[in-house]
Amino acid sequence: MTDPMDRIAAALERLSPPPPPATDLLAHTAYVWRGGGLVPARAFAPLPLDRLIGIDRQKAALVANLDRLAKRHAAQDVLLWGARGTGKSAVVKSAVAAIQATGGNLALIEVSDLARLPDLFAAVTSIDRAFALFIDDLGFEVPAEARALRSVLEGGAEPRPANARLLVTANRRHLAPRDIAEQESAINPRDSADDHMALADRFGLSLGFHALDQEGYLAIVASYAAAHGLAYEPEEAIGWSTRRGSRSGRVAWQYVTDLAGRAGRAL
Repeated sequence: MTDPMDRIAAALERLSPPPPPATDLLAHTAYVWRGGGLVPARAFAPLPLDRLIGIDRQKAALVANLDRLAKRHAAQDVLLWGARGTGKSAVVKSAVAAIQATGGNLALIEVSDLARLPDLFAAVTSIDRAFALFIDDLGFEVPAEARALRSVLEGGAEPRPANARLLVTANRRHLAPRDIAEQESAINPRDSADDHMALADRFGLSLGFHALDQEGYLAIVASYAAAHGLAYEPEEAIGWSTRRGSRSGRVAWQYVTDLAGRAGRAL
């Protein structure tokens, strides 16, 4: 007679879904690291690099670094910092796509779970492909989190895989907030400042993105509008940015989106 516990165990096995198949890390252009697993990114279609106006120096430096990574040459971790809406995230995705378009064996992995970065390193280390690990809009309020990422960047007992490098965007140049009161109360104020800057110092390539002037903003509007066959008035575009209190590529795109909507067009 079959043991009741065996019958229960067999029934539970039939009810439980099989584990999902492992994601093929050679098959897709971009992935998302989520819940300790990798899944293909949906509809990875970045803007062409030439559509990103006014950041030629940053584009060239990033593409050159990613090209070295794709070829398994020495490459740097990259910090892209500066004003919001100035193209930091867009240029990361566009630069990866540009390398892929020329045959580079490189994929993007968007990372939101920093605590499990060592697990991600382990997942990609034996794959015959290079990976740009993209951490978007990074900022730390808890010093312990910054120190944990510093440790990952520096490398512990297990070195980071040579086929993976971090691409991090942030509004702050030094990532962690610097509190004046903290510096005033420290025994040595320089120690407090150095602790905040230590994480940013781990990135071998640091690229700054700055607020646009009016001419630069209108150049971006013109580029977007021309790409989608839309007519626009410069005065109206300026008024749009004034009402939002910012001139940036993001604001320019929002204006062009409004133009398209009013014209009954999809983008």
